Amino acid sequence: MLRRIVQVGLFLITAGPLIGASALPADKILPNNHEVKYVILMVPDGMNLSSVTAARIRLNGITGNPLYLETLEHIGYQRTYSEKNTVTDSSAAASTWACGEKFVNNEVCFHIDGRPNNLSLLELAKARGMSAGLVATQTITHATPASFGAHVNAPLGVSPRSCETEIARQYVTESQPDVLLGGGRSKFAPASADACGAIGNFSDLAQSLGYTYVTTATELAGAIESQPTKLLGLFAGGQLTPEYLRTPSTTEPRLPEMTEAALSVLERNQTGFFLMVEGSLIDSGNHSANIDYLVGEMAAFDASVRVVLDWIAAKPDRMEHALLMVLPDHETGALAIHGTEKPGGEPFGYFWPAYTWRVPPEPETHHTGGDVVFWVQGPGSEVLAAPIENAFVYHVIRELLR
Repeated sequence: MLRRIVQVGLFLITAGPLIGASALPADKILPNNHEVKYVILMVPDGMNLSSVTAARIRLNGITGNPLYLETLEHIGYQRTYSEKNTVTDSSAAASTWACGEKFVNNEVCFHIDGRPNNLSLLELAKARGMSAGLVATQTITHATPASFGAHVNAPLGVSPRSCETEIARQYVTESQPDVLLGGGRSKFAPASADACGAIGNFSDLAQSLGYTYVTTATELAGAIESQPTKLLGLFAGGQLTPEYLRTPSTTEPRLPEMTEAALSVLERNQTGFFLMVEGSLIDSGNHSANIDYLVGEMAAFDASVRVVLDWIAAKPDRMEHALLMVLPDHETGALAIHGTEKPGGEPFGYFWPAYTWRVPPEPETHHTGGDVVFWVQGPGSEVLAAPIENAFVYHVIRELLR
């Protein structure tokens, strides 16, 4: 550990104000000692720092306790631009984390111009004998989870991220994450082919390959009691129901429940696991400029962070070997926090347009290009706690997984 601290200190001094994937090979910073057994990447999609502030005020009051995600040991921030755009989309941002280099917007860990791509972090974890899981409140075949479990070679003129049945096919027949939980039943068994030509009943195929398949919160709880080795949960045709629209009759599990279920399956692998948990609909709340939508999703995501923190704290082995990252992919909506002029008036969050010098011909709707803050803890986190290029995440984790 002393060697690591000395190496990290020297690296941060010499690397300059921004740490990028090419600044210094990660194997010069991190010892190859298999210190990390559990890699947990939690993605509050589209979250900026004002989203955190707004949620904290709404949930805990202006002087209230921090959110659980704010309690992680280290803080850094990352540049999010994609290969050809100042403002990224979710698939390019997630592909950069997952595969370690910049991608064009809409690409899913595959360069459409034919350049080779790296194996994803999920694939590297599986190759090491670890288990892997993907959890999301969007369709599980949506841009962020897809980037970890698929490489989409789409026909010319087709957006790769739109090929969600092809992504489902790759999950079930190629990358085979041990846990898949989210929406997207219609993507696994469509009535017609997707834009990449993929068609089939991949939920049935998954069951034939050993996956336990569930579609409701009740079924999920029952499946966990039976200790499945592989778990596929598709709880809606499309995305899951937003928190602020849920009623007592809603049959879908919430993100904290899915996170707990994923951990209970993955933890049985003594080699360890890679888990990506996405609060997908934080992005949707920001796209909608709806503070109630946003805060509901932030609350559910933060409750999921608490689930993970409690899981880590439950055993010394996890405390020593778990790397946890709360990593937004980009910001959406340019939420700003404003307040009343009246002394003692309670501040509130609302959406304020970002400055625009000129309107581009094809704007990335609602996404903005500002750097985003992230929180990390565990072995290797001190290296990430800096101003970084988002591709650097991949290179650090890859070295930790060697």
